[in-house]
Amino acid sequence: MSKHKYILAFDQGTTSSRSIVFDHDGHVAAVAQKEFHQIYPKPGWVEHDPMEIWSSQSSTAAEAISRADLTTDAIAAVGVTNQRETTVVWDKHTGRPVYNAIVWQDRRTADYCRKLKQDGHEQMVTEKTGLRLDPYFSGTKVRWILENVDGARKKAEEGRLLMGTVDTWLIWQLTGRKVHVTDVTNASRTLLYNLEKDDWDDDMLELFGIPRSMLPEIKSCSEIYGHVQHNLYPGGAPIAGIAGDQHAALFGQACFSPGMAKNTYGTGCFLLMNMGEKPVRSKNNLLTTVAWRIGDKTEYALEGSVFIGGAVVQWIRDELQLVRTAQELDRLAGSVENAGGLFLVPAFAGLGAPHWDPYARGAALGITRGTNRAHICRAALESIAFQSADLIAAMEKDSGLSLKELRVDGGACRSDPLLQFQADLLQCAVLRPKCIETTALGAAYLAGLAVGFWESRDAIRQSWETQSTFEPKRSPEEMTPLRQGWEKALERAKNWEEAAEE
Repeated sequence: MSKHKYILAFDQGTTSSRSIVFDHDGHVAAVAQKEFHQIYPKPGWVEHDPMEIWSSQSSTAAEAISRADLTTDAIAAVGVTNQRETTVVWDKHTGRPVYNAIVWQDRRTADYCRKLKQDGHEQMVTEKTGLRLDPYFSGTKVRWILENVDGARKKAEEGRLLMGTVDTWLIWQLTGRKVHVTDVTNASRTLLYNLEKDDWDDDMLELFGIPRSMLPEIKSCSEIYGHVQHNLYPGGAPIAGIAGDQHAALFGQACFSPGMAKNTYGTGCFLLMNMGEKPVRSKNNLLTTVAWRIGDKTEYALEGSVFIGGAVVQWIRDELQLVRTAQELDRLAGSVENAGGLFLVPAFAGLGAPHWDPYARGAALGITRGTNRAHICRAALESIAFQSADLIAAMEKDSGLSLKELRVDGGACRSDPLLQFQADLLQCAVLRPKCIETTALGAAYLAGLAVGFWESRDAIRQSWETQSTFEPKRSPEEMTPLRQGWEKALERAKNWEEAAEE
């Protein structure tokens, strides 16, 4: 295959849609990005307009291709990666969504999840899906739409409605509304997929009252699913790779051996550790998830999710207006030795793994008369590292493996003070790669493998390059009191909402 061909990756995220063109060396030839609206109808509710997701994604595709000065026939394949769990339900005849997309961060089904737990369903759910009963996953979101949107339940029963995570919605649009598929990684995040059977689970569909006719077909992460409709960009190109954003990042970081781990510091933080070909069940409140399936070989991962990671930086910038840019926050955080005893718990949307407390809320503790803007900035960055360290401790317990190094990506990994503090907390090396677009790169690799653009994983492994390595600078003795302070602060933030209601 000619070296002049390129791969286009769609990276449909929580706050923006991006299209990135990669060359054969895995280098970025062009990027186009477009932010879209976040809709907050009520506290704890988060929605997106599915038509805006689609229009922002398709317009960035055209822009990235023209920025790279390419014609569409230079695109060997398209890979798709997406914000996971975010759910769209649409009418297959009109192509119109029946409701906004309900975003992964949305907590509107918290009480329903609690009721299912009280009714004793959690064990079955975890055994079948590897997940927990939490508003985070897609299943309860689909049920909410069917129960609360006029006429939706009737249309679904008549076979008129389709559902999908964002990958499914984009591919349906890209293929001229012909192909209704998802891949195994996105399927494994819905609460509707049976890990052992590798198929949709009838008991789970019954539990949530979701007709099977709504569901997409489940495919591997690297195969040709269909072709881009000719009147769209890049017309005629095969769509050949799909993976949810965190799985794509694990692949893009070349974490191909068991025990290798990556942390994505995006809106949330997502830590995945490759577990090989056996789905290890977590005893420490982590999720068992499919890492990827290529050919007929499925590999698994342990995953922990922090709901508010880099979003705490946006909060300080946009809501508190203490800084104008993330770079300014970094500079201020780096200007003080420590947070001066301040701990910030950014549980704005509850706490994810390993706490799973949808009723927790944000808290700032240890404020004194001397606490200033720099301390708040520093405490914000430290909160991201503390939450990630909690996940790694749980992972090491589950896997029996001790972490040798952590590979990092995502927007907030540009922060040196954050990564240095993370290395100090973990007492291991933190590696930032040259290309931090690893989510998009993972989708590109999966698509490229399917069409022979890259021969093998070895070729991919060899192209992975480190930009900076952060070694621990502080002793474990210095870090212990900080971890203890963090744990104390966490306890105060937990169960806040419920306590207030009673």
